[in-house]
Amino acid sequence: MGVTDTTGEQAFDRARELKRFEESKLGVKGLLDSGLTSLPPFFIHPPETLSGLKPARPSSDPIPTIDLSGCDSGRRPSVVGEVGRAARGLGFFQVVNHGVPAEVLDRTIAAVKAFHEQPAEAKARIYRREMETGVAFFSNLDLFHSKAASWRDTLQIRLEPKADMEEIPEVCRSELMEWNQQVRRLGGLLMGLLSEGLGLNSGRLEELTCLETRVMDQVGGLQVKHGDVWVDVTPVPGALVVNIGDILQIMSNDEYKSVDHRVLANPRREPRVSIAVFCNPSNRENEFGPFPELVSSDTPAAFRQFNLNEYMTRFFKKELEGKSLINYFRA
Repeated sequence: MGVTDTTGEQAFDRARELKRFEESKLGVKGLLDSGLTSLPPFFIHPPETLSGLKPARPSSDPIPTIDLSGCDSGRRPSVVGEVGRAARGLGFFQVVNHGVPAEVLDRTIAAVKAFHEQPAEAKARIYRREMETGVAFFSNLDLFHSKAASWRDTLQIRLEPKADMEEIPEVCRSELMEWNQQVRRLGGLLMGLLSEGLGLNSGRLEELTCLETRVMDQVGGLQVKHGDVWVDVTPVPGALVVNIGDILQIMSNDEYKSVDHRVLANPRREPRVSIAVFCNPSNRENEFGPFPELVSSDTPAAFRQFNLNEYMTRFFKKELEGKSLINYFRA
């Protein structure tokens, strides 16, 4: 039921329109395909949010690009140093010569784009927010919590433990399985470098797999907050972007940094495709906190212990904007 304002016109009923959008299972691509001519109000940010979107300033500390070639040779100490400095500073870095073939990246991005380009009815079959089957298509993870919805759709797939192959859409199934194999190998390499950057054994992080990597195509828009300013992440052809997440900052006892980041609205007509892989601890009941090796009388634990269930519960109670939970878990 709408609310009538003082002019006699019916005011926008946000809850009703969100429900209608969700039940349509169209997503934003489906809205466009249906002949949308104006932006629905629930996608429009309030003035106080828009006024704070200042352009990114040129930075004297651009997002570093790290060459991973030679990690199994005499170059490894140098690469470890670069990774450690980037993780302690900006919390974001790009990697090249990472071993993932360019054709695999291209095929994966093309396959994910092909999924989203399908007719709405083909995608509606897996439109859901639950992950019991390991596969879900939806629009806006925080649709019912955010001040404004973002112009994006998401295909989410749980790749490990072993995914149900039949649930993964056929249009992108083989490409995502190939991508998963590459990411598993690269993830192990990166976690080894990050462990060594903390002065730990190279295998210390691998079993916990607290790492996020992101692949973007050639359309920019990703920004990282560095101090009080936003810095553009300029896409490097063939590079992967690595982001230090909250849990890794906690386990590093505040040495590594998880920083705010955002993606600006795409000003171009071509779609922007991002593929993110989140590597989380597999046991949600285990207690996590700073590594004991990094805690001493001189550097006491900066964070309390928690399990992944508690972290994820807090995470999903917030809108995606300002998602960092670092301060919530401080000791």
